[in-house]
Amino acid sequence: MTTTPAPVPTFRRRRGLTEEAAMVAIDQACRRLRLPTIRAVVDDAVGIAQKEQLSYHGLLAELLLAECDDRDRRSSIRRVKAAGFPRDKWLGDFDFDANPNINPATINTLATGDWVRRGQPLCLIGDSGTGKSHLLIGLGTAAAEKGFRVKYTLATRLVNELVEAADDKTLARTIARYGRVDLLLIDELGYMELDRRGAELLFQVLAEREEKNSVGIASNESFSGWTKTFTDPRLCAAIVDRLTFGGNIIETGTDSYRLAHTRQQHATP
Repeated sequence: MTTTPAPVPTFRRRRGLTEEAAMVAIDQACRRLRLPTIRAVVDDAVGIAQKEQLSYHGLLAELLLAECDDRDRRSSIRRVKAAGFPRDKWLGDFDFDANPNINPATINTLATGDWVRRGQPLCLIGDSGTGKSHLLIGLGTAAAEKGFRVKYTLATRLVNELVEAADDKTLARTIARYGRVDLLLIDELGYMELDRRGAELLFQVLAEREEKNSVGIASNESFSGWTKTFTDPRLCAAIVDRLTFGGNIIETGTDSYRLAHTRQQHATP
């Protein structure tokens, strides 16, 4: 059986194109090929290329790289938005002086996203106001900007969604959806008691992600106090094991980060 060779692309020269007609053709082609950045910058790029005497290859490379850079930027914005963060929090805005319990070098290492790539868990443990949510959202944002799929949720919201899914017989689909993201962030774990059913459903999500995709949690309770949230001791131990094995544990302490940060801001002349 013989196969027909694929046609070889050829360069078709359109003779007699005026400068104005050429720019119109570029605009139309960029629209058709969905190259909005090239369409937006081509006039300026041509002017710079003439001034700096760029070669044709140099101009083409600059235009294509500008399109790639802007496409990466737009993708990053979409991933951050899709994560569902309740507010914007950036690691660069975190005041480490306000909470000396937190090592900046540790956070900077986590910001590289290697722990997400390796599927490791992260636990932020400390009292209310010590910066847990800021760090959780900030690290999630950094991961999304590096290309990871991230999902943020409150522990109670996740459990309620799982209970509703179980009642609607869509539990497997819901767990699979949470299992697909690269990083699942669960905030405010430990703020309220979960009944056995809710705890078991949460455990199913963690088990689905174990040693495959990362989970990051923030809790106001130390691990020894998790029996208040997960009233079944064996289930509590299993959940703690899933969230700590081979993972990163950061204790944010007991002193209010918000209060210390506010005091430092007012003290700054």
